[in-house]
Amino acid sequence: MSSSCAVSPSVRTEFLNPVSKRFLAPSRIYNQPRSKYEMSRRNFAKGIVATGVSVMGSSLTTEPVQGVERLPFKPEGYNFWTWRGQKIHYVVQGEGLPIVLIHGFGASAFHWRYNIPELAKRYKVYAIDLLGFGWSEKAIIEYDAMVWRDQVVDFLKEVVKEPAVLVGNSLGGFTALVSAVGLAEQVVGLVLLNSAGQFGDTKAKTTKPEETSLQKFILKPLKEIFQRVVLGVLFWQAKQPARIESVLKNVYINTSNVDDYLVESIKMPADDPNAGEVYYRLMTRFMLNQTEYTLDSFLSKLSCPLLLLWGDLDPWVGPAKASRIKEFYPNTTLVNLQAGHCPHDEVPELVNKALVDWLSTLEAKPSLQTV
Repeated sequence: MSSSCAVSPSVRTEFLNPVSKRFLAPSRIYNQPRSKYEMSRRNFAKGIVATGVSVMGSSLTTEPVQGVERLPFKPEGYNFWTWRGQKIHYVVQGEGLPIVLIHGFGASAFHWRYNIPELAKRYKVYAIDLLGFGWSEKAIIEYDAMVWRDQVVDFLKEVVKEPAVLVGNSLGGFTALVSAVGLAEQVVGLVLLNSAGQFGDTKAKTTKPEETSLQKFILKPLKEIFQRVVLGVLFWQAKQPARIESVLKNVYINTSNVDDYLVESIKMPADDPNAGEVYYRLMTRFMLNQTEYTLDSFLSKLSCPLLLLWGDLDPWVGPAKASRIKEFYPNTTLVNLQAGHCPHDEVPELVNKALVDWLSTLEAKPSLQTV
């Protein structure tokens, strides 16, 4: 499936910034042959579909990862908070230093199923669904990175109410970063797992040419109609189970966790009547306007310790990006993992251990000893 008509190749590559794969540190290695067809189909739009739309029903009969406790799946969700008149879903477990988990594009709090119970043994763990995703409201608004920043900042102020650590994967990683900058006095640590976002292009033009009457009144409306048709077809295709399973297996190097639980957690939100319109708005208005917000512009304002937990085998966001972040922001600890785009769900035992080890050093600092 290709979305080149709706999303340009540069946008598909720039938002997640994929680079070549390489091994940096041994942990768990899985060698699974992939066909040329599968490899050629890897692109950004496919990734959006993988995490953002529905699959046919399932029975949730698969067994959890051995030795790692799993969050029970609840079709009705866990807890809800009203933000700007919209219903926001979140999970909360445990006691101690608050840890706020933020999912990636199209996922939900349930994507942290193997992390919440384990981390909650030592910390107070929150997992929030961003507006437009998961069990949160599918609001018909103009989506922007700052919308999710405001949501997370207000969640910290109104629900968490004390110093906390933000943890985010993919789009959730970028959201965690801008939120940490937006509420520096309450965020004491930041963890990024294969974060979305791109570094700024200093040669890029900052001004747009003025729109002509032909563009404004004829070409632009025609383009929008065409985009709606194409994205409508893509959204429909994305609901086919064979397509979803194939895509998920491309981003999980070890595919054993691509199970009924994961499928159902993706399927249910996509059944919302507004899901298609949210998908259209995200693809045409959010994804096509990312150059305004860059990693370096926010990293330059960050003031707390940063941990990078990076799946080096990610087909979209490779290890070179993690190295560049560490080079740009020296107060960074980098842990390389042999995993794909979602290491927290693919190798949860490794992510949980690395996170707890880093949090232990953070807690030892004088500023947190009273928390």
